[in-house]
Amino acid sequence: MKLLVTGGAGFIGSNFIHYWLRTHPEDTIINIDKLTYAGNIENLASIQDDPRYTFVKADICDKNAVEKVVKQVDLIVHFAAESHVDRSILDPEVFVKSNVMGTYTLLESARKNGNIRFHHISTDEVFGALKLNTRAKFSEVTPYDPHSPYSASKAGSDHLVRAYFDTFGLPVTITNCSNNFGPYHFPEKMIPLAITNIIEGLQVPIYGDGLYVRDWLYVEDHCRAVDMVIGKGTIGQTYCIGGMSKDVSNKEVVQLICELMGVDFEASAKYIKDRPGHDRRYAIDWSKIKKELGWEPQHDFKTALSHTIQWYRDNESWWKRIKSGEYRAYYQKQYQAKS
Repeated sequence: MKLLVTGGAGFIGSNFIHYWLRTHPEDTIINIDKLTYAGNIENLASIQDDPRYTFVKADICDKNAVEKVVKQVDLIVHFAAESHVDRSILDPEVFVKSNVMGTYTLLESARKNGNIRFHHISTDEVFGALKLNTRAKFSEVTPYDPHSPYSASKAGSDHLVRAYFDTFGLPVTITNCSNNFGPYHFPEKMIPLAITNIIEGLQVPIYGDGLYVRDWLYVEDHCRAVDMVIGKGTIGQTYCIGGMSKDVSNKEVVQLICELMGVDFEASAKYIKDRPGHDRRYAIDWSKIKKELGWEPQHDFKTALSHTIQWYRDNESWWKRIKSGEYRAYYQKQYQAKS
């Protein structure tokens, strides 16, 4: 089978490419990526000469570029998206263009070239937020209620994908995943930021009171879930993918990272001004994908976090090149300590 992976130089996309070539050695992959700030071709350096892998530097909003690659494949796995909530607050337009118009361009090309199988990667953030200290969880039937330009743009892309299934019969599936973590995670996100800051002897910024809750999903577990949905999922259906069975606050995540890295939490943490529209709690009910496809996380949170910390210790040159230049300017602007 020939796959087109969009956004394959990003965090989850690059992990998926490595996973797929390892578990499906007979397949070939074309990776299309614009290489924005979060796209790092170094993530795929180990396979750059693999005859099964081809890289195309292009924007998914570029109809001609998309058309050229879509004609060559049997399956589209759509990861490409602007994904950082903070950046969507600073510059919403970029998110609308990439996440909505980029998805539209891919869907149109898939439709015009024989209704190519299309799998869309989305987020639990489209569902809005849950209250703390409740048992409520997001599921496939939760109404959409996005709260940031990022989540609103992803909600729009989800609706487009479903519309192409209902209107044109395009064979689609959607997965809404929780917050991923693991190797190659861009170090502006919470977990890699905490890990790399501790290695550098810097404090770890924590928004607001630190009681915000996210459902953490190890990236390899996510890749395996997507594989199962592609292979066995029901066309036209959505599957929610989560990694946790109990709530863990952002403060507790940082505390665990500090514990695993042997540093004092009180000395390492720095509470900063909260961001606008900050969703209080996310939690995923992933019973549908477990019941229908037999998927469940294979990595517990603490063990996966230990593996992730070790990866960042072993790959300092990778993240130190990222935490410089434009990223450093952004970091200073975004993470200002509370006065």
